[in-house]
Amino acid sequence: MAILIDSPMWPAHGTVFAHLISDTSLTELHDFASGAEIPERAFDEDHYDVPERRHADLVRRGAIPVDGRTLARTLIASGLRVPARERAKALALPLAQRWDRLLPGRPELGRELVERWSEPHRRYHTGAHLFAVLTALESIADDGAAPPAVVLAAWFHDAVYAGAAGRDEEDSAQLAETRLADAGLARGEVAEVARLVRLTASHAPAADDGAGQLLCDVDLSVLARDPAGYRRYTIQVRAEYSQIPDELFRAGRARVLEHLLALDPLFHTERARELWLERAHANLLTELDELREAARQA
Repeated sequence: MAILIDSPMWPAHGTVFAHLISDTSLTELHDFASGAEIPERAFDEDHYDVPERRHADLVRRGAIPVDGRTLARTLIASGLRVPARERAKALALPLAQRWDRLLPGRPELGRELVERWSEPHRRYHTGAHLFAVLTALESIADDGAAPPAVVLAAWFHDAVYAGAAGRDEEDSAQLAETRLADAGLARGEVAEVARLVRLTASHAPAADDGAGQLLCDVDLSVLARDPAGYRRYTIQVRAEYSQIPDELFRAGRARVLEHLLALDPLFHTERARELWLERAHANLLTELDELREAARQA
């Protein structure tokens, strides 16, 4: 594992900035940054922006100086690079447009939700995940139009995220109940959105619950990413639990994977099975094998 830094050449705020990355682990990167007293606000999804005046000090602390091209290639090869289409700045406008179509006249609620999805402690459960879920919903819903309650549930399903399974879903459901009631939605609509949000704790909708099946399927659509995208997802998940030692994380993550592989069905809608099932199973099995191998070598 290594920390790399390129030459300061990116102008902003009256100076020039360098990029600081890890070739392996976001956890390693955050630990190095914390030890060097680099503020968390300097982190930009896959790297830290550091001003020119810090460059020499960071090299003395162990960062390896490289040219910009080498840094970019290393970041891509590591699987840590966040593509432009998944970056928060690129998603701000399309998320705002989707919200305005969904609940016109309530832009302040949309802004609050986007801010929640943009909280600095999040690594996977970010606006990129929200956008991916909304896009996946359009790909499997009939005629590309899911019921409004399902779309609202997608917006709220991880609006509260502290990494506490079950508690996060309940807190998110309660947030939906409060905010949507304040927004003037009918009691029945609010109750349905909250029910759907709570369902994402188990991903086990009933056989006749079409709305629940849609939401659960799109929430798990990340499992069917291409290999590079899936690796990026696993890195982000590990970063969200960086406080947990490797041995305990591997054991817990393995249990999650075994649970997902045992779900029958993993995806409930026919369209989701066609699009995602085969690749999802391959990704899950590959990750589980890697975790078991890492545990044997530890």
